Amino acid sequence: MNSLEASKGLVLVAEDERSISDLLRLYLSREGFGVHVEADGRAALEAARSLHPVAIILDVGLPGMDGTQVCRALRAEGDWTPVIFCTARDDEIDRVLGLEMGGDDYVTKPFSPRELVARVKSVVRRAAAPTEEGRSITLGRVTLDRDARRVTVDSEEIILTATEFDLLAHLMARPGRILTREQLLSEVWGYAAIVGTRTVDVHVAQVRAKLGDASPIRTVRGVGYGAEEPAATGE
Repeated sequence: MNSLEASKGLVLVAEDERSISDLLRLYLSREGFGVHVEADGRAALEAARSLHPVAIILDVGLPGMDGTQVCRALRAEGDWTPVIFCTARDDEIDRVLGLEMGGDDYVTKPFSPRELVARVKSVVRRAAAPTEEGRSITLGRVTLDRDARRVTVDSEEIILTATEFDLLAHLMARPGRILTREQLLSEVWGYAAIVGTRTVDVHVAQVRAKLGDASPIRTVRGVGYGAEEPAATGE
């Protein structure tokens, strides 16, 4: 029984453990989300294509096609629906790999269903709603349009995930200010540092890779990250 009409939109749950998917369906439904469950990676990919969910909870260890492959396929098609990876492997390599595939967040089993629902609400809110702090920000060659949720370098659009966009927007809105990893987890992700600050480092690395030498993000070793006008070249 799939709940496809709910006030907050549809969440696709791709999970092959029935007890977990049933629990997530219950908690998400209580929060006003519709829920569609698939237990196979290929079926999940087709469901994402046809149902256009507002968020996807994606088990890394799916049969048929694993979660990172599903996410990679969606991103290659230009589908940037927020993805939260879920896995039983609490390993740093898996965590980094999942985020590099274009994931917005990452949880390991066992997890609190309330916490996971909170993360779903957070990524959906970030993906859907323009922020209030000014419509457009430019630092150097990078322009960020909050209302359109669009980033350009030299007028060429750069595609970011919802989390990558909000991380960059948060830093660019505070030029010259250095924020700790813990601050960024709290202010951008919306929860405490229980996920580990490595999550911030991976997302910063991904944003920098996409922006190239135009990236305004600055690292202060032992402190955190900030954004500023890139230094002029030609010294």
